[in-house]
Amino acid sequence: MSDKFNPEEMPILSLTTTGTTRYEASRFLDSPEAIAAYLAESLKTGETEGLIHALAEVAKAKGVNKVAKDAGVNRESLYKVLKAGSKTRFETIRKLMTAIGLELTVQPITALAVTSKAAAPRAGKPVVATKPAAKIRS
Repeated sequence: MSDKFNPEEMPILSLTTTGTTRYEASRFLDSPEAIAAYLAESLKTGETEGLIHALAEVAKAKGVNKVAKDAGVNRESLYKVLKAGSKTRFETIRKLMTAIGLELTVQPITALAVTSKAAAPRAGKPVVATKPAAKIRS
């Protein structure tokens, strides 16, 4: 018996997707902490597209009309901003973050994060974390 891996010896799985539905993160974003963790994970990729997609999921979770109103944009504009491939301005992202009750914060890159190449951001990019914004009392 050989210890060498032979893919031909692997059983073939017959998978069917009948009866399954597409995963939507918005169904599970039910607290400020869950939303903050989800957005923080999307930022770790260093890809703007991932953040935009995550913001779209959060907008669905919180209600697109409410987020648009709180961000000071109309619903159609919000859909355009959150569309895949859009070139969203930082000011717009900041308004959206405020509308969903989060703020962006910056922290130094830790030695632990730098030692793990998978977790380390590209050189010159700061680590950005999200946290629930403090509630404003009237």
